[in-house]
Amino acid sequence: MSTLDATRAELGLLVLYLGKAETRDKICRAIQYGSKFLSNGEPGTAQNVDKSTSLARKVFRLFKFVNDLHALISPTPQGTPLSLILLGKSKNALLSTFLFLDQFVWLGRTGIYQNKERTELIGRISLFCWLGSSVCGTLVELGELGRLSASMKKLEKELKGTNKYDNEQYHAKLNKSNERTLALIKAGIDIVVAVGLLQLAPKKVTPRVTGAFGFVSSLISCYQLLPAPTKSKTS
Repeated sequence: MSTLDATRAELGLLVLYLGKAETRDKICRAIQYGSKFLSNGEPGTAQNVDKSTSLARKVFRLFKFVNDLHALISPTPQGTPLSLILLGKSKNALLSTFLFLDQFVWLGRTGIYQNKERTELIGRISLFCWLGSSVCGTLVELGELGRLSASMKKLEKELKGTNKYDNEQYHAKLNKSNERTLALIKAGIDIVVAVGLLQLAPKKVTPRVTGAFGFVSSLISCYQLLPAPTKSKTS
């Protein structure tokens, strides 16, 4: 493959990546929380960027609640423990509710819906839903990592005397474990962000702390949305 072909292929992947609404939302989220970190809640340019980007992101999320609503009513994989099923469905229900209520917040912030007090109340309720979904997500990832760890240990015993990293099944489980670990870290970070936005611990989780954690969470989301690397074919 020539350098031009390789460059064209890489640009094609970049176009595909940036063409996703979810990717653009997460990039805007990084800008939003980066601005929050810089402003530290003080009036100025950074705070204006924070607020305007936050409002713009709500447009990307219009009707997005349908995704988690679909996940809520979809069947779960066979063999999943009841506790993890309930936690996963609770996460879907809470996240769907957050995204649904967030649409009314957008209507209020743009002036279409005139009741400011009710808009603020709806916004606060939606953030509590997001906090709850992040807690459920953290517990789900912990449970799934525990199951994966037990499965990998069992496979290691079966592969005793061989190089386990050459085994495709073990390699797939290891990759899945890494993905789950990253998702666990992100869910934990999002709990801190939600606590900061709700001002449940204003002395410890300041706007700057909220911004820093939100920025890191956004970068993780951008990484998770990267297209999977394709295996090069050998002749």
